[in-house]
Amino acid sequence: MPDLFDYAQAEFDKVEAPLAARMRPRALDEFVGQEEIVGPGKLLRRAIEADRLFSSIILWGPPGTGKTTLARIIANRTRSHFETLNAVMAGVADIRRVVQDAKERRKLHRQRTILLVDEIHRFNKSQQDALLPHVEDGTIVLIGATTENPYFEVNSALISRSRLFMLRPLTEAQIITILRTALSDPERGYGNRRTPDGRPQVCVDEDALRHLARVAGGDARNALNALELAVESTPPDAAGVIHIDLAVAQESIQRRAVLYDKEGDAHYDTISAFIKSVRGSDPDAALYWLAKMLYAGEDPRFVMRRLLILASEDVGLADPMGLVVAAAAAQSLDYVGMPEGMYPLVEATLYLATAPKSNTATHYFRARAQIEAEGAGEVPDHLKDANRDARGLGHGRGYLYPHEFEGHWTPQNYLPREIAGLTFYTPSDQGYERIVAERLERWREAQRRALGIEGREAPMLSHEEIERMKRER
Repeated sequence: MPDLFDYAQAEFDKVEAPLAARMRPRALDEFVGQEEIVGPGKLLRRAIEADRLFSSIILWGPPGTGKTTLARIIANRTRSHFETLNAVMAGVADIRRVVQDAKERRKLHRQRTILLVDEIHRFNKSQQDALLPHVEDGTIVLIGATTENPYFEVNSALISRSRLFMLRPLTEAQIITILRTALSDPERGYGNRRTPDGRPQVCVDEDALRHLARVAGGDARNALNALELAVESTPPDAAGVIHIDLAVAQESIQRRAVLYDKEGDAHYDTISAFIKSVRGSDPDAALYWLAKMLYAGEDPRFVMRRLLILASEDVGLADPMGLVVAAAAAQSLDYVGMPEGMYPLVEATLYLATAPKSNTATHYFRARAQIEAEGAGEVPDHLKDANRDARGLGHGRGYLYPHEFEGHWTPQNYLPREIAGLTFYTPSDQGYERIVAERLERWREAQRRALGIEGREAPMLSHEEIERMKRER
């Protein structure tokens, strides 16, 4: 039961707690973001407003997106008893205590118990197992909050008995809304601070506000902490105004302003410029755009995935080591992590940017276009599996095993009979592929002579046609 000391602590926290804690929303009407799960008319919002949490829930999302806040809003509205455990600090004994109290409460007072487990991914298997039967029988309604993928970190049985809600990073506009509220709120924010002539004491320039919101990376707590640092460390001017300009905002959040929104045009434009620079063999431009992305907080694994694609699509057989280098860099990045993981990422970038280029991997789409246009032909009998139907149907009969011939090659038809001699792959004259082209031409000419067929080439496809087929999968 709360006592005078608890009341005194609560009053102290209203003034002295960090701004992010003071500005934590107390009701759904104050909650910003996550409209897809708590917007008007949404299932979870209706359940919270009706105090009928339909099942245990797991809230999954990055830091500062409202997981704990949402749980506390439920605590403020519910008539159920609300308990909180932090998975970092709690053990099995704490779980047993909560469960025992919940059973007595249910038996004596017909009152449910809702348990918030913050950072539930930190619970080990035995701790999660200790909780499971009591979630199953309804003794406890669980709210788990986690920044990690629950499908990897949380007991599958707990997940199957819970509804999973994914919270996404807040948008720049949403964080600006939160910052403006903190500046204007007279009770918990800076709205009660006034100059001697009655004007608001804290003045934040628009570009400074946008910078705090942008660099916060979708994390409202990060933005509020930076705002608080800026306000509390900036002395008033002669008129009594605390003026926060872009320079102060940059210093408070320790990053230079770079126009880069991970969901906006700058994100897609920059990765596009990066890939086109590598494809165009300009290592200097590639390094510039890579630096911009990493400086702005881009996930290096996202960049690495694009380089893996480029190694096959744009370098290909002109330098087969390109894919090897990119794959090794990806593994190194995962193993080492940032910031040192930057080095294999840069090495892969420079290797691919300076490698000879070939996009003949896209010739796959010439074969697919043939199938789309005329259908898939039947596998010739000599290529069919001889392990099952050789005796009855003659499958595999007449197949020539290449390794039994000089040069480990012999002329033989490998395509459906009606398109024998049709070629889809046209090697480039770049790098290693020049050697491939010479060898392949010898084989094809010998095959045409031996089989008495004419060679013909499938139509080349434009870049636009290939992109369309990629989208259609």
